[in-house]
Amino acid sequence: MQQKFKIFTGNANPGLAEEIAEYLGVDLGAAKVQRFSDGEISININESVRGADVYVVQPTCYPVNDNLMELLIMIDGIRRASARRITAVVPYYGYARQERKSRARDPISAKLVANLIVAAGARRVLTMDLHASAIQGFFDIPVDHLPGGPILAQYFLNKRLSDVVIVSPDIGGVTRARNFAERLGSAIAIIDKRRPAPNVAEITNIIGNVEGKTVIMIDDIIDTAGTITQGAQFLVEQGAKEVYACCTHAVLSGPAVERLNDSVIKEVVVTNTIPLPERKKSPKIKVLSVAPLLGEAIVRIHEDLSVSKLF
Repeated sequence: MQQKFKIFTGNANPGLAEEIAEYLGVDLGAAKVQRFSDGEISININESVRGADVYVVQPTCYPVNDNLMELLIMIDGIRRASARRITAVVPYYGYARQERKSRARDPISAKLVANLIVAAGARRVLTMDLHASAIQGFFDIPVDHLPGGPILAQYFLNKRLSDVVIVSPDIGGVTRARNFAERLGSAIAIIDKRRPAPNVAEITNIIGNVEGKTVIMIDDIIDTAGTITQGAQFLVEQGAKEVYACCTHAVLSGPAVERLNDSVIKEVVVTNTIPLPERKKSPKIKVLSVAPLLGEAIVRIHEDLSVSKLF
């Protein structure tokens, strides 16, 4: 298995790649990703990949464009070195929120990124909690789309909370909240919000009962944390006993950490699809690892087994 099974990583999330390699019992591939003096990316693959099944672990998180280019150049270099098959393991898919035309002359950047990954030479993509599931159809190669919900749900099941209600922070997240609620055996509620501008949310109503309940808000991404903190405050005003929040992708840009620290949220549970630098760490933030899930998915892809049975 070690002879024909290789894991490589760029600079986006080497910690996660190391965890995956450790889980699989293989050494991380010998590669060095550096910058030339003019800022161009330099890739050195320091071992043979000829005939190998290669997995490149590289979320396209901040700095998005640098990490995306690293992914594309690594795939190109490995393809030209005669790898048998290359799978792009992209735990967090950048540009996923630009998946449709909202106004005239808008780009569909999520589709452009898909085209680039395929053109670079990837023959399969492994990702988690795409902002829009339809992005799978942007690729002309197989896409294995893993949910982060089961990992988050197991954490809350272990806490044995009582009188739990799962809350979707918007109408678009209802399916995610319903699936999460089924795992916890809980009811759901929905926050009705409007977005007058990007990263700006206005809450107008709540559908469902949260009075006296322990609320868990679930979303795929927490970015500036405006929606989640406003929603938590609104839920407390509606009588919620305590509020937890969880998501798969902790983007946490701008004032996000400060907002979470100052909020009524008791705990924020996230995964490590995106690395959490020291400046973004907080006693309120709990990080769960997705390495075992991604590792199991890689094994199943490598051995041509069903990936959907994982969840």
